[in-house]
Amino acid sequence: MTPLEVGQELELKSYPINRALLVAYANASGDQNPIHQNEEFAKSVGLPDVIAHGMLTMALAGKYISDIAGSAAVKEFSARFTKPVVVPADTDVLLNIAGKVSSIEDGRAKIEITAEVDGVKVLGMAKASIAI
Repeated sequence: MTPLEVGQELELKSYPINRALLVAYANASGDQNPIHQNEEFAKSVGLPDVIAHGMLTMALAGKYISDIAGSAAVKEFSARFTKPVVVPADTDVLLNIAGKVSSIEDGRAKIEITAEVDGVKVLGMAKASIAI
């Protein structure tokens, strides 16, 4: 990891989310809620379409931090779900994640994370603390 500075903008990374990934995540996690795989059901409960698992979205944000710092260096990570990630059929939706170093003290850097799809924030209060 290269040295970090307060105020430093971290590289934007995009993670594609599609229906195949939702099925794979559902099978791995055991979360077979039909809002994540069945378009008709998702719309019947008021959603615009199938939505990604919130924990999948958060896991991708966690991967972003792990890729920057190394998994052993991640000391804290948290976020709130603000909007669902809508995943239409036959489409790759891009989850764009970036970070900014907000402080460095006592051997740790605090990172503010942004996670957006088409300019819409899907995670709020997303932050991490990494050992440096």
